[in-house]
Amino acid sequence: MAKSLENLRNIGISAHIDSGKTTLTERILFYTGRIHAIHEVRGKDGVGATMDHMELERERGITITSAATYCAWGDCNINIIDTPGHVDFTIEVERSLRVLDGAILVLCGVSGVQSQSFTVDRQMKRYKVPRIAFINKLDRSGANPFRVVNQLKDKLGHNAIMMQIPIGVEDKLRGVVDLITMKAYLFEGNQGTEINVTDIPADMVDQANEYRAKLLDDISVFSDEITELILEEKEIPEELLKSTFRKSCIAREVTPVFLGSAYKNVGVQKLLDGVVDYLPNPYEVENIALDLDNNEAEQVLEPVESKPLVAYAFKLEDGRFGQLSYVRVYQGTLIKGKPIINQTTKKKHNVGRLVRMHSSQMEDIQQAGAGDIVALFGIDCSSGTTFTDGSINVNMTSMHVPKPVIDIVIEAKNRDHLTNLSKGLNRFVKEDPTFKVRLDEESGQTVISGMGELHLEVYIERLRREYGVELTTGNPQVAYRETINQSAKFDYTHKKQTGGSGQYAKVGGILEPHSEAEYEFVDNIVGGSIPREFIPSCDKGFRQAIESGTLIGFPIVNVKCTINDGASHPVDSSDMAFQVAARSAFREAYLKANPVILEPIMKVEVETPTEFQGTVLGNINQRRGMILGSGETDGFAKITSEVPLSEMFGYATDLRSLTQGKAEFTMEFSRYAQVPKSISEELIKKYGGNRRIE
Repeated sequence: MAKSLENLRNIGISAHIDSGKTTLTERILFYTGRIHAIHEVRGKDGVGATMDHMELERERGITITSAATYCAWGDCNINIIDTPGHVDFTIEVERSLRVLDGAILVLCGVSGVQSQSFTVDRQMKRYKVPRIAFINKLDRSGANPFRVVNQLKDKLGHNAIMMQIPIGVEDKLRGVVDLITMKAYLFEGNQGTEINVTDIPADMVDQANEYRAKLLDDISVFSDEITELILEEKEIPEELLKSTFRKSCIAREVTPVFLGSAYKNVGVQKLLDGVVDYLPNPYEVENIALDLDNNEAEQVLEPVESKPLVAYAFKLEDGRFGQLSYVRVYQGTLIKGKPIINQTTKKKHNVGRLVRMHSSQMEDIQQAGAGDIVALFGIDCSSGTTFTDGSINVNMTSMHVPKPVIDIVIEAKNRDHLTNLSKGLNRFVKEDPTFKVRLDEESGQTVISGMGELHLEVYIERLRREYGVELTTGNPQVAYRETINQSAKFDYTHKKQTGGSGQYAKVGGILEPHSEAEYEFVDNIVGGSIPREFIPSCDKGFRQAIESGTLIGFPIVNVKCTINDGASHPVDSSDMAFQVAARSAFREAYLKANPVILEPIMKVEVETPTEFQGTVLGNINQRRGMILGSGETDGFAKITSEVPLSEMFGYATDLRSLTQGKAEFTMEFSRYAQVPKSISEELIKKYGGNRRIE
């Protein structure tokens, strides 16, 4: 345990795919004594990085699940969550940022700010996470940290201030000059463990003075004291500089920038100093819960161990010993053997086993205090669950969960594997809110939905490896939607007379387009023309109707159903009669309201050598893409566009062959948009209002 919360840092490491996050974490664990040998992500020793504990992660050399660990640096305890960079696993980043107090934004010294850097930065802003930046891979040919800092300012809008300048770049990288202490730090010895602190090399003194002056000029904006000392040409105390940087960094007014190469073991220890010096402890971050007894009023949580317990389960894992729930304790103390209440289900659980995680290894502990990130065993909950000790009734604000945009039909090759298939799918749905499973009622097939082809590929592969289930898969299918473009009135009477009691219900009102929500029901009934007990039945009927549109059978979104008239019969009216009437009334109005088909549009970013720029642009246009912008740096073009998801299948293969394998792309969901008339007609022919999944 940390001596106090002031000596605790909960940090994440986020970046564009392949910027070296996992390699950096590996070095941090090594220098803090948590591991005793360094393994590489694609290492020849076959061990793989500590944080990539899934076999699949090691093979692909990418991080899929965020892994949690903790280590100590000096007097400080650091909880680290290594997050994925790939956009398909964006929920892992969301979950992690939700519980972090600070973060390290890793950027590649050659590629600089890349497409995923924007997404990660946007997520950090959403959760108000203070960050420091680490420009990695300065040992690579073409590395230029000064260019990357300018990109941080221009593209991401950060007030980025260089805390260091490099001593040599590319293959000559040896260390850094610290602009606060004005000393040179050379990383020598086996694996960079010996740090030689010397005077600044003579040929770098002018450059160091220039960047020190820039640093003082930039930070003086936040401190009158520093401004006065500069004007009086007096020495500025190191402590004053550090405390001003700390305050400004926590307020997200500046982003201190550190330099190095994790792979070559340069600069990592100085980055750890930066984590301790400039990122917040749990006292310095405001965490809000919603008071359920007081109309969801915001309540600030205090990281005090004697206060009522509030903890948040941000990630689930199905381990060897059952479900493992990663929990951040915001207030109070979590004690082994003591009861906790699940605020979603109101169920009481006893804390059986409490552990501190180190990737896939664990250490048993007796209790965890406010600010800690630990894991609970065998407690049934979903990710995003709040736990309390029962003395207060609050819930943490929910996470932003993007909706899935792609479906694939799956079928077990062997019927004996059905139990395992069901087990695996249930586990993945609980762990990942962006992964959905449903049964297509018409065809009886299992359909899985996710954020992209890679997202679903990984789950199919995990079912094969972890559950031994071999699957056959159908073609990926786009999650289309239907909506309306104009308002239409409805007035429908449902009458059915058979022997005995009949069915009678009349519903009148208006169906309108609605941009604020996917569905809204408005009750404008006056004078009891529809009895109160049947109002929810109308809502239920409308909800059933929007599950499947009449154009191509996909869900209907962005509609508002208002009822303002109706009639009932004292004997023949029932819950079922009003459901049927509402459903039929909706369908009648829907056809008059100019229904249209919507398709998911993806934001696609391609980085390609300039020589292939024309070919790539032409190919995007062929895919009904709209170019949003393009720019060039150092022989590479970056093209940003919006392309319908239906046109993006197989794009990875095409892009490879168009650019001799030299280009890469990322894609994330942007919005839904109306499909062109010609495509709409094709889709209606294909699905004909009766969607069958191939």
